[in-house]
Amino acid sequence: MTCRFPSPWTAEVTPNCLVVRDGNGQQIAYVYYESEPGRRSAAKLLTRDDARRIAVNVAKLPELLSRHKTWGVRLGAAADYF
Repeated sequence: MTCRFPSPWTAEVTPNCLVVRDGNGQQIAYVYYESEPGRRSAAKLLTRDDARRIAVNVAKLPELLSRHKTWGVRLGAAADYF
């Protein structure tokens, strides 16, 4: 079985967001943040540190799912993506 989104996934910092990429460099997720406190609180946006934590945890998903082989049974067709 081939993986649609191969490991390892990484989180890359850009000026306004963090990008989670798969092993082929395909973008999986964007997690946006705001550095300016006034704009951040008015728009209820994430801090850079909060966005980093989320992106790093998203990047860990393939590793976490591969540790629990029984999860693939419950995931059904979604397990083919990892």
